[in-house]
Amino acid sequence: MGIVTTDIKQKTIEKASSLMGVGLHTGKNVTLTFKPAAANTGLVFKRVDLEGMPNIEADANYVTNTQRGTCLEKNGVIIQTSEHVLAALVGLDIDNVIIELNASEPPIMDGSSKFFVEALEKAKVIEQEAFREEYVITDIVSYTDEETGSEILVMPAKEYQITTMVDFGTKVLGTQNATLNQISDFKTDISNARTFSFLHEIEMLLQNGLIKGGDLNNAIVYVDKPLSAETMEKLKVAFKKDSIAVKPNGILDNLTLHHPNEAARHKLLDVLGDLALVGVRIRGKVIANKPGHFVNTQFAKKLSKLIKNDRRNNVPNIDLNEPPLLDVNQIMAMLPHRQPFLMIDKVYELTDSYVTAMKNVTMNESFFAGHFPGAPVMPGVLIVEAMAQTGGILVLNTVPDPENYLTFFMKMDNVKFKQKVVPGDTLIFKCSLITPIRRGICHMQGYAYANGKLCAEAELMAQISKVKQ
Repeated sequence: MGIVTTDIKQKTIEKASSLMGVGLHTGKNVTLTFKPAAANTGLVFKRVDLEGMPNIEADANYVTNTQRGTCLEKNGVIIQTSEHVLAALVGLDIDNVIIELNASEPPIMDGSSKFFVEALEKAKVIEQEAFREEYVITDIVSYTDEETGSEILVMPAKEYQITTMVDFGTKVLGTQNATLNQISDFKTDISNARTFSFLHEIEMLLQNGLIKGGDLNNAIVYVDKPLSAETMEKLKVAFKKDSIAVKPNGILDNLTLHHPNEAARHKLLDVLGDLALVGVRIRGKVIANKPGHFVNTQFAKKLSKLIKNDRRNNVPNIDLNEPPLLDVNQIMAMLPHRQPFLMIDKVYELTDSYVTAMKNVTMNESFFAGHFPGAPVMPGVLIVEAMAQTGGILVLNTVPDPENYLTFFMKMDNVKFKQKVVPGDTLIFKCSLITPIRRGICHMQGYAYANGKLCAEAELMAQISKVKQ
């Protein structure tokens, strides 16, 4: 398991695109506007009807309620029924978008993601400079809800795939399966699958006034019990219809199924939308048996926690006993640094997008003589310098004559020190490009590990400059 920076560019939209409708549970008119967002923003809801226009990131840790959709809450600000919008964004392979709303709930539209997909396509999906991260699954991760028997797991696969299996123990719905083998199939195979309910659920929601924006065009209603005359009259009033009947396939009329297994496809749509809350694209196959918003979001929280731990402890898997790609002499042929300021001893990996290096920290380092004598600790700024030298190898690898260039710091952001480094430690460094190298400017994320744990991290920007001859 681990986070990898791929060579796939992140995506956003070129321009804003809006659509209007009614919230299913609030019954309120609402306008939703998709807006472009900078690289590494992620998917963010914005309540433009509230003071300060607060943001709520699509993050599993903000899930508060999953009874009738996935509800997010941050600092008292709520977004209801987020899953259909998020499914459309992931289904169109989009990484960064601001979702502006002038109410707490997106419009239900026809109960699917179809209209959100159309709005996003009008906005035109475009590539950005930054590379996408993926969470690569190497072991099975699962979550089971003992109360309902619902289970969801993810297993290794070459790309993001989802299979859902539904069985509600009713004759009218039966057992259904649906599969999405590749995200590019979402629009045609999944996006128009509408939400569904059983008659007994509709009766309860009507009694409690909880389905104000619903009509027979945005929910498939499976009739799982005899339809009494009294219920028939209530449904006529609620749905503003002169007559209501049950079709031979067991659903209320005025609606034709888009797919025989539309219920399973909609459950897959929900899984895709709920797992967007992980915040990182998954490389693995998700299998969900009797999924629901509770089990989906609990699983998303579990994955989110694993990813957070992996970010902290994602030590590059290098064999220090193997011959390095570059030894210290080859490093000195590229970098202008010399002892006592050469901070890396070996380079083990070097690609177009990342580099890994190491340094043996010994008591002979000159700085230990004055940095906490009696309790020697490597200065944090020197760990960052070593990270920068590692990144220097990455950027200098782009020119044919690295010995004729110098590397200069431009910026350091989000520098954090997690644990101290002492004599005898072996430091492992990894620097990955955040954006492609342009005009000799390298923007990268650096990590330093000691004793198998993250000891420092920083976002670095450096530029190479040719030495005047």
